[in-house]
Amino acid sequence: MSTIQLRNIYKVFGRRSAEAVELLRDGVSREEAQERTGAVPAVIDISLDIEPGELFVVMGLSGSGKSTLVRTINRLHEPTAGTIELKGRDITRLGPAELREVRSSSVSMVFQHFALFPHRTVLENAAWGLEVRRRGRSEREERSREALRLVGLEGWEDSYPDQLSGGMQQRVGLARALATDADVLLMDEAFSALDPLIRREMQDQLVELQDTLHKTIVFITHDLNEAMRLGDRIAVLKDGRLVQVGTAEDILQDPANDYVASFVQDVDRSRVLTAGSVMEKPQAVITTHDGPRAAMRAMRSLQVSGLLVVDAHRKLRGYVTDDDVATAMRHDAKSLESAIRTDVATISPDVPLVELFVPAAETPLPLPVEDEHGRLVGVVPRVTLLAALGGQAVDTPDALQEEDHRG
Repeated sequence: MSTIQLRNIYKVFGRRSAEAVELLRDGVSREEAQERTGAVPAVIDISLDIEPGELFVVMGLSGSGKSTLVRTINRLHEPTAGTIELKGRDITRLGPAELREVRSSSVSMVFQHFALFPHRTVLENAAWGLEVRRRGRSEREERSREALRLVGLEGWEDSYPDQLSGGMQQRVGLARALATDADVLLMDEAFSALDPLIRREMQDQLVELQDTLHKTIVFITHDLNEAMRLGDRIAVLKDGRLVQVGTAEDILQDPANDYVASFVQDVDRSRVLTAGSVMEKPQAVITTHDGPRAAMRAMRSLQVSGLLVVDAHRKLRGYVTDDDVATAMRHDAKSLESAIRTDVATISPDVPLVELFVPAAETPLPLPVEDEHGRLVGVVPRVTLLAALGGQAVDTPDALQEEDHRG
């Protein structure tokens, strides 16, 4: 079951909001609906499923509706139409008391501005959410100290906000959200006010925390590189509407329209795309059960000068070249064992392309991609690597792969 499920969510500001929703449902444009009613459509017919433990990023330019959407999830903004389910519970039907309980126990929010109390210590600020929930002092302190430790602020408990840098203040805000142990974190442009270096550190911190805590996080940003770096999946909004949902690789490789394509054109693809996203099915492969003559026939058929060698379980043993196979044939060898070279670099599917340049340059064959069990699952030819970095789709024609083998 999805942790958060949005169905046909509209948020329209203004007295004639219901009328504007009906116009939008009838296919009237956002601009015309606003002109005819005076109401302002901010979120238009958005449906999303956000899974347990997912770091889900919502991004778009200013005015796209992303911050309105995240504030609608916990009803800081009341949806004009649609339903919001949190772990199967429709929170659009909750009364004030029930909604307060959900906000205090199940959902925490981290804002762009730190919203710390200047007269309270770091520990007291981190404990604020627990204080609102009327937790005892010892529990508040214990859980807040642990949250501060998680965000790297151990030893700063007795300091005050004005003694901290901007990045440290934002860590306090994050610790306050973590201390409540809520299942869902809503982060609205949480790092946008930070300097670039500190922002990068906070991104690293969030990734590390997520690896440990596995919260369901909805993260709002206008920064595409931040979205690509953090998001398990990314939703792109434009003018209040959902344009595309997918992984960073999906959006880079297959943008839904020209708007998304223009959005991603300046992204450093080498740091977003991975070996698994561009690898091809290995063709030039032979097993250890085959002999030198079978290897030579395979190379002639594929027009290559080398083959990867795997065992019966598809585990990579190494590679052979045409010269080595010819030598084995001259010695009337029955096995490939004497011809196998083991000095082959292997990579895992999650390695970013930026880390492939050196191994690709040092090997005469396409880079072998292995799964966690050491099985060969694909190869990355140099030509495919270059095409991916240039934003071109590669249809994995054999000719390209074989040309790369000869290179």
